[in-house]
Amino acid sequence: MHEMGIALQIIDIVKASLPEDAKGAPIERINLKIGKLSAVVADSLRFCFEIAVKDTALDGAVLHIEKIPVTARCNDCRHQWTLANPVFSCPACDGGAIDVLSGRELAVDSIEIKDESNSDDG
Repeated sequence: MHEMGIALQIIDIVKASLPEDAKGAPIERINLKIGKLSAVVADSLRFCFEIAVKDTALDGAVLHIEKIPVTARCNDCRHQWTLANPVFSCPACDGGAIDVLSGRELAVDSIEIKDESNSDDG
């Protein structure tokens, strides 16, 4: 299950990305962009992430996953489309010379730190 390795890398990226004054601040949400061709199972990634952050500063952080569709462009007729099926030929001209424009992403898009200044103390 490669999702555990990905979860550990996400944790490393989050820790390395925080500015010095935010180190140790509670992380509320980690926003990810994951392409449909990346072979990542979102539920497995969430499960592995929850296990990996247990009893750490990231415990309780939520992974929000934006699934990026597979889009392609035909090099022959320049038609661009979103692939619904694993058929890699142009629906306009049936050409096979295509470029995959999106769908392979696997990136931390943003990190949201919990705002503790809005407490219910008064």
